[in-house]
This record gives sequence, C-alpha cells and structure tokens, in this order.
Amino acid sequence: ITETLTAADRLAEQGIAADVVCVTSAGLLFEAVQARRGLTEGSSWILDQVFPAGRAAPMVTVLDGHPHTLAFLTGINGVAGAALGVSRFGQVGSLDEVYRYHGIDTDSIVRAALDLTD
Repeated sequence: ITETLTAADRLAEQGIAADVVCVTSAGLLFEAVQARRGLTEGSSWILDQVFPAGRAAPMVTVLDGHPHTLAFLTGINGVAGAALGVSRFGQVGSLDEVYRYHGIDTDSIVRAALDLTD
C-alpha cells in the first residue's frame, strides 16, 4: 500500500485526483457484484459505499498477488482500468526490486494511471 499511496501523491502533484481503497476481501466484493447482477442472493450495498457511481473514474488495481484477482472491480461502474500484480513467481531480491520487476512499484502505478487518463 505504501507504493500506491506514494503514487496517488505523485498523481495529485500533477493535478490528477486519485482515491486509494484498500481491499481486504476481494471475495466479498465479488459476491456483491454477483448479487447486483442477480446471479446470487445477497446484498450489494457495499459497492455503492466504496465505489459510488458519482465518483467513477479510471481505476488501477494493485495487488501483491495475481492481477486478475481485482480486475473485476472496473466493471462495477464500467470504467477503464489496468490490473497490476504478480503473475510469475519465484523471483528473489529486495522488496523494491521485486515490486519493480512485477510492475507494482510506484513508477509503474503512476504510468498505468497516466495511460488511463491520456
């Protein structure tokens, strides 16, 4: 999350507002999306609270895990998105080196956001 918060600050310096949401349960959000679509029973109120339609904007998801895990979030409000994460395993190095290798470092997050806003 440190890299994501730093990226949001750098984007703000360039006049690009960025919200940062820490997702603690991708599974519960996915269940809410499925409920909203009528595919399962359950509640979807959390989607309106965390991702209100009035604030919909392009989204970069970042995960120290497989990028597809959060890729569905862009579909909540139908926004453009980039899913960043780890799709190859076994690399060794410092945290900064490994995050850069996987494209989940601050620079990569900023680039992905800028690509969506061009």
